[in-house]
Amino acid sequence: MSNEPIVMERLFDAPVSKVWNAITDKNEMKNWYFDLEEFRPEVGFRFTFTGGPSPEKQYVHLCEVTEVVPGKKLVYSWRYEGYRGISHVSWELSEKDNKTLLRLTHTGIDSFPSDNPDFDISNFRQGWTEIINKNLKDYLEKAVA
Repeated sequence: MSNEPIVMERLFDAPVSKVWNAITDKNEMKNWYFDLEEFRPEVGFRFTFTGGPSPEKQYVHLCEVTEVVPGKKLVYSWRYEGYRGISHVSWELSEKDNKTLLRLTHTGIDSFPSDNPDFDISNFRQGWTEIINKNLKDYLEKAVA
């Protein structure tokens, strides 16, 4: 596995406040991300969700918020129940010409078991590409329109 982080940037035609709400409000998150039972952008807040490559193969994700700069940055740990390794997901927002530049960084993927193909970095790249470039984009554009 590569120890290179996944870094994605996307400019959204939406104000920072709208994008911040989309990434921190559980009621908004369920429309484009995961349906979390509870979520609060507070350091130390722990949340879980289930997801995987198919309905038959699901993983319990264990996450904890590690950094919050309201309206600007959200970071949380990301690991899997029953598997070694821990990674971190960072969402950074900045205003650019009345739009929002989102920079997502996912580090530590190489700490997951390399003998499990589900944890291959290419799957994470594919997942984040769909989440950011399709799901979040479609959600924000519908919400703005």
